[in-house]
Amino acid sequence: MRTSSFGSSSKYSRSFDLPEVQREPPLYGAMLPVYLNDLRRNVNGDEMVEVTLELDDNSVVLYSVAPAATASQNAVASAEDEGTSNGFLARSTSAASRLRRMFSWRRTPSARTSTSDAEDQHQAAVVSARELMKMKAKMMRTKSSAQRALGGLRFISKNTCGESDPNLLWKQVEARFEVLAKDGLLSRQDFGECIGMGDSKEFAVGVFDALARRRWQKTNRITKAELHDFWLQISDNSFDARLQIFFDMADINGDGKITRDEVQELIMLSASANKLCNLKERAKDYASLIMEELDPDHLGYIELWQLEALLLQRDNYMNYSRPLSTASVGWSQNLSSVVVNKIGSLLLDNWQRGWILVLWVLAMIGLFAWKFFQYRQKAAFQIMGYCLTTAKGAAETLKLNMALILLPVCRNILTWLRSTRARVLFPFDDNINFHKVIAFAIAIGVMVHAGVHLSCDFPRIVRSSPEKFELIAADFNGEKPTYTSLLTTVAATTGIGMVVLMIIAFTLAMRSFRRNGVKLPPPLNRLTGFNAFWYSHHLLGLVYVLLLIHGTFLFLVHQWYKKTTWMYISVPLLLYIAERSLRTRRSEHYAVKILKVCVLPGGVFSMVMAKPNGFKYKSGQYIFLQCPAISSFEWHPFSLTSAPGDNYLSVHIRTVGDWTQELKRVFTEDNSSTCVIGRAKFGALGNVNQTGLPKLLVDGPYGAPAQDYQNYDVLLLVGLGIGATPFISILKDLLNNTRSDDQMDSNTETSRSDDSSNSFTSSCDTSSGKKKSQKTRRAYFYWVTREPGSFEWFKGVMNEVAEMDHKDQIEMHNYLTSVYEEGDARSTLITMVQALNHAKHGVDILSGTRVRTHFARPNWKEVFNKVAAKHPCSTVGVFYCGLPILAKELKKLSQELTYKTSTRFEFHKEYF
Repeated sequence: MRTSSFGSSSKYSRSFDLPEVQREPPLYGAMLPVYLNDLRRNVNGDEMVEVTLELDDNSVVLYSVAPAATASQNAVASAEDEGTSNGFLARSTSAASRLRRMFSWRRTPSARTSTSDAEDQHQAAVVSARELMKMKAKMMRTKSSAQRALGGLRFISKNTCGESDPNLLWKQVEARFEVLAKDGLLSRQDFGECIGMGDSKEFAVGVFDALARRRWQKTNRITKAELHDFWLQISDNSFDARLQIFFDMADINGDGKITRDEVQELIMLSASANKLCNLKERAKDYASLIMEELDPDHLGYIELWQLEALLLQRDNYMNYSRPLSTASVGWSQNLSSVVVNKIGSLLLDNWQRGWILVLWVLAMIGLFAWKFFQYRQKAAFQIMGYCLTTAKGAAETLKLNMALILLPVCRNILTWLRSTRARVLFPFDDNINFHKVIAFAIAIGVMVHAGVHLSCDFPRIVRSSPEKFELIAADFNGEKPTYTSLLTTVAATTGIGMVVLMIIAFTLAMRSFRRNGVKLPPPLNRLTGFNAFWYSHHLLGLVYVLLLIHGTFLFLVHQWYKKTTWMYISVPLLLYIAERSLRTRRSEHYAVKILKVCVLPGGVFSMVMAKPNGFKYKSGQYIFLQCPAISSFEWHPFSLTSAPGDNYLSVHIRTVGDWTQELKRVFTEDNSSTCVIGRAKFGALGNVNQTGLPKLLVDGPYGAPAQDYQNYDVLLLVGLGIGATPFISILKDLLNNTRSDDQMDSNTETSRSDDSSNSFTSSCDTSSGKKKSQKTRRAYFYWVTREPGSFEWFKGVMNEVAEMDHKDQIEMHNYLTSVYEEGDARSTLITMVQALNHAKHGVDILSGTRVRTHFARPNWKEVFNKVAAKHPCSTVGVFYCGLPILAKELKKLSQELTYKTSTRFEFHKEYF
């Protein structure tokens, strides 16, 4: 087929056009018209486009495309003159007859002899429509569309081999060949590892076979030269080259046509490469979906040009479910204003932490200096010198810190304070971080205090002259002590005991020990993990007992009111004791009834419990669970996934430790039953056989960063894996509030107030003085997970949001990182199947919900830019729950966009 352009004085008289309304049922798939109905946009001015169709008998059929204004008239007139209703192509009788003869092989002999003229016309219409689609596919192909499609067929990328330079990539492949080759030949099974597809070897074998068929050979081993030839083909930046490889992978018999079975095989290869077992099970259905779209004539095969059309229109296929595009954000500030805004943003984000830390440091400096100069004036200074003053100054800071370290872990007090105006002054989200900072200061203080006493003060007392010793002889009953006798005093033994217990507790509380990062041989392996941390931390209770004794038997101090240790720690210690007592009594009152337990994919199980009387909580908060049948001391925190308006409590628990594994076992396994795990003792909600179930105690609720979500205009919720749990409760709460509003609107004829209507718009004008509505008007939820089975955890919630969120208040985005990024050849077919299935059935093939699943990781910079562009002059609450590594990036973007745009981002994190 050839095309050329002429002016309006073209000698060709016949023309065709695509009318806006089709008079016959479409003769092609449901999605391809998106690609084929833009021909008029490419015909500019008075230009005519000649289309020449070469037939098998060396004759030609000439057509011309006229401008839209006249072409449609000519097409309609031609159709009327010929008595046909075909709106696709105004063709001559001779051209139609030639096309029928050309494709006569498609009919059986009996059909060719007995078919009626109407059937002939219909068959000709089918053939001509198919040829028209093919011609338009060639005509509509542009450099830009091919370049976009090229991005969807990457066999080799930086993610594949870790490099982007072609020369360096080949050197890496060459080096791997030397390692993997035997007798100078690389086996077919090692091809994937050699080219950098070691994690998708089956797909790589498909590429190998396709390239081997091109050479008209069937081999299981290739030489280095042949490998280089293969490499040049798969790394070719030409769209046609990559398209041909992809087509050849499916075209197993090499006849230039792809059947449904061959499409199914390619889908299974792609599913295997992306570790999608469920997709492999439904590969036959999805292959039929592809054939239904690309083979509307039911010929039983598709050709290269149809696959090309599918890929060229990749963007149109995906746009139906893609999030709103990122609008460009104009930043017109000059350098000085940017610097000022950045400094102001940093101060605004950290002023709470700043004033607390400054006050704390100043308090330690003041106490150290006060005690230092106080002992500088004592007679004992003449014997022990500055060793004494340094040790006593460090001791004073230790008293303060041993008192303060208890306050950040008084969870009930902090939960109550979060609901008061104190949240404006204190960074309650950083309570555990402050607890760790104080612990670090205690460690330093202990090293200084104990180290100076043992290495400096005691030796100086032992070596002091009789004359100088007389100055402090009254403190030692008139006898000069030895070093050993000093170590056996009450003050020394309690001090050494505290140091030993602190070393044990602090060491096992380190992240590497707490998270099983340190691998020790049995039985020392019991010193790592959460249990070791939990039990060793309770040794600090004995430390406080020793601290009170130690402060009572001090050297050089005799008056009771000068022994101030008890003054520092009495109030915090009483508060902490009251806190623990309240937890114990409340947990006994909150012995919950189990309603349902479900075992979910990905090592997760959910528990639904009856809500205890008087139990009130906010979305985003968490509770502690204890199962006395497992341990009478261990309490473990879990975020609530139920909403405050629900009449039950629910949690989703991931089995990552021995306690959670044991909890799953005792509540799901039943050796006397043949039922499936999770169904042995639990049936429908509220219909549970409680016989033999272990007791489960609940303590809480406790405050968390996400509970303050209602203070923000817009929410950006980011959950990593099981870290989505606190945000599921928030989404449910927002949905419940929407339902309540809808019910109120249906029961009243009054219109919304001005404040309420203004909550759905953004304005920088704050001069009106009206109080801003605190109701969240928009929420963006990004869930990033590695396993497709994870979507089963909250499938019901996602479907409910998609169906009930009529105001588009919630925008959900699922990201599956185990699938190769959109654009990789290994995920191209999955992307297309996903789009087609969603267009036809409205269901995502991976999550089983109406929420589309994206591949790989989000581009967080684009996400933040989009939110900033859509919500200027708003305050966005960014809430993250997951691993610490992503928190750094999100916090950095929050700060960057805050001082570069009019939108303010406030970042809050929670680690699991």
